[in-house]
Amino acid sequence: MNSRVLPLVALIVAGGMFFFYVNPVWSGPIAATKAAIAHDDLALAAAKQYAAQQNALASERDAIDPNDLARLTTFLPDSVDNVGLILDLNGLAARSGLLLQNIDVTANNTVVPGAQSTVATNPVGSVDLSISAAGPYSALQTFLAGVERSARLLDLRSVIVKGSDTGVYVYQMTLRLYWLR
Repeated sequence: MNSRVLPLVALIVAGGMFFFYVNPVWSGPIAATKAAIAHDDLALAAAKQYAAQQNALASERDAIDPNDLARLTTFLPDSVDNVGLILDLNGLAARSGLLLQNIDVTANNTVVPGAQSTVATNPVGSVDLSISAAGPYSALQTFLAGVERSARLLDLRSVIVKGSDTGVYVYQMTLRLYWLR
């Protein structure tokens, strides 16, 4: 009888160990650890794919002529650089024969209430420059031709001309400057 009871007790103890210790540990912390490992494996695969795409884009960027990249950076810079732009416009105005009287810089981040903001999603920002100048009309034409040929991306938004009997007019201009965020 002893030979039959001992295997039966061992079987009951083994079943109890399985149901009360092994199964809860296996389905609890071990399953959570396996899920975390699977999640980390997915993140690692995504990181490898990102690194491969980044390397491909870097090699494509390196294939572009450095002079073209410099022109593109001048055309659409990664910062506003108000001082440099104002100095360039002042030099252009001086060469044109136009006298700049006032330059006012205004950030252009208007958001309509209730509308979804595109400021965060748009990679291109803009700044408005209000310029007051005085000079003959031919100087204004030369100045605007220089703005048109400028290496920077500028839009002439408005021009207001105040008349004069002397041939020297006062101009109010609004230029929009674009830059990468």
